[in-house]
Amino acid sequence: MNMPRWMHQFASLKYFYTLSRWLPRWLALACLVCFISGLYGGLILAPADYQQGDSFRIIYIHVPSAWLSLFIYMIMATAGGIGLIWRIKIAEIIARSSAPIGASFTFLALVTGAIWGKPMWGTWWVWDARLTSELILLFLYLGYIALQSAFEDRRVAAQAGAILALVGVVNIPIIHYSVEWWNTLHQGPTLTKFDKPSIHLSMLIPLLLMLLGFKTFYLATLLIRVRSEILEYECNSAWVRELIKGINNDVK
Repeated sequence: MNMPRWMHQFASLKYFYTLSRWLPRWLALACLVCFISGLYGGLILAPADYQQGDSFRIIYIHVPSAWLSLFIYMIMATAGGIGLIWRIKIAEIIARSSAPIGASFTFLALVTGAIWGKPMWGTWWVWDARLTSELILLFLYLGYIALQSAFEDRRVAAQAGAILALVGVVNIPIIHYSVEWWNTLHQGPTLTKFDKPSIHLSMLIPLLLMLLGFKTFYLATLLIRVRSEILEYECNSAWVRELIKGINNDVK
């Protein structure tokens, strides 16, 4: 299968490294602005929920974490599939670099969900469809990370991880639609109901800002990790040696 033309430029590790040198700082700035605005709006300006009181405010951490856990997994699986089909190194690097970040967000979603569930349900954990499928997602992330360490050859590890990630994609719609398919304790969707929103605008805007903040945090962190991976991958190439030489000259 031929690779689309637009992929050729982005497939270049040197080009992607150059891109990743300046973009993270702007993403970090956007992340900071969104976090400050979102937290201020969610913790200070938003009114208390009429049923849950102030305990609902953990939503500003829990929901973005849960959403990012799904989003990052799809990025990882897509990048893994591209690497599997076209053998593009940068796609393999993106998939490998995304896995620890996605696992962290999944773990955070589970922990904050348990903290939120205790006062609402009277228990830290139930084998609810949404919770159980989210836990499976964490195991998929951990399995992918384990595969990357199980093989000395990075290309073989990337291929094995891509197959696992693609198989695990079936869990994503289960997580998303579990509250609609089964009778669960977990509350129904909020952000996907713009035609009939179940959250007040004063609560929704800070939540969207936090979602954007979490997403820009992921992208900034991903690019930093990818940059390190590229240098390790291309340590013997001429352009990396020239880059290191230039840095040493600047230090002197």
